[in-house]
Amino acid sequence: MKNHRHDVILEIIAEYDVETQEQLMELLAKRGINAAQATLSRDIQQLSLVKQRDENGVYRYTLPAAAAKEKNIFADSVIGVDYALNTIVLKCRAGMAQGTCAAIDSVKHEGIVGTIAGDDTIFILARSEADARKLAKKFKVDVLNGKQVIG
Repeated sequence: MKNHRHDVILEIIAEYDVETQEQLMELLAKRGINAAQATLSRDIQQLSLVKQRDENGVYRYTLPAAAAKEKNIFADSVIGVDYALNTIVLKCRAGMAQGTCAAIDSVKHEGIVGTIAGDDTIFILARSEADARKLAKKFKVDVLNGKQVIG
């Protein structure tokens, strides 16, 4: 039960800008999970969630240093970045795509509709071709700390 609740909490904070425990409790209840405030506090602590200021200056729950984790996993796994129309393709070392995809999902990138990963390939659906171009450039340069990848 606790593991399922933790998974749902992580899904919720990835999907919504959750600012308070009350808001998190309401979103959990909508998914059929009732949790007391004390239980939710323990869950937040066990998941190591922190409140960080977003681009609008509003504090929301997030995983700590999610962006840093994403950068590290990219440096270790991504070997190619390309895009066509509104789809970005990341080529990864064998067996690394799913973990890399989870790292992408943990960071709220504006313009991403969804992701899917196989063993060594990730497809990222962007809202528009402009979003795909911008994100592909970000993945190639910014996230990789300036290290260009094949692609």
